[in-house]
Amino acid sequence: MTQTAGERGTKWLAGAGLRPTRQRLSLAKLLVGDGQDRHVTAESLFEAASDADEKVSLATVYNTLRAFCDAGLLREITVDGSKSYFDTNTSNHPHFYWEDNARLTDAPSEQLEITRLPSAPEGAEVAAVDVVIRLRRR
Repeated sequence: MTQTAGERGTKWLAGAGLRPTRQRLSLAKLLVGDGQDRHVTAESLFEAASDADEKVSLATVYNTLRAFCDAGLLREITVDGSKSYFDTNTSNHPHFYWEDNARLTDAPSEQLEITRLPSAPEGAEVAAVDVVIRLRRR
C-alpha cells in the first residue's frame, strides 16, 4: 500500500519523537511527502507552504526547521556563511552550489576522495566534513 504525503510526514516526525503539531505536519508533508530528497531554504519552504494554502508564518518555518535539525531529521548546509539550506538527506555527502541561481544539489559521493584531513586541535575532534563545490555556468 502506498503512503500518502500526510502518512509519510507523520511517520517521519514520529521516528524522531517529535510531537505532530499542525504546523510541523504541514511542513513535514512538503519536505518528505513525496518521498524525494530535497534542499530548501526557510524562504523557499515558506513559499511552498503559502502556495499549498498552509497557514504558517516565516518565523514558524525557521523555528520548525531548527527543531527538525535538532531532532536529526534535517541537515543544515551553510553557504557563504549566511545562507542556510536544509537537506532531507542526512547522510554525509557532498553538494554542488550553483551560483547562477543559488541552488544546492547533491554531488556524487562515490567520486569524492578526501585522503587526509588536518589534525583537530587539542581537546577537539572532527564532527563532520561538509563539502560544497561551487559551480558557475560557462
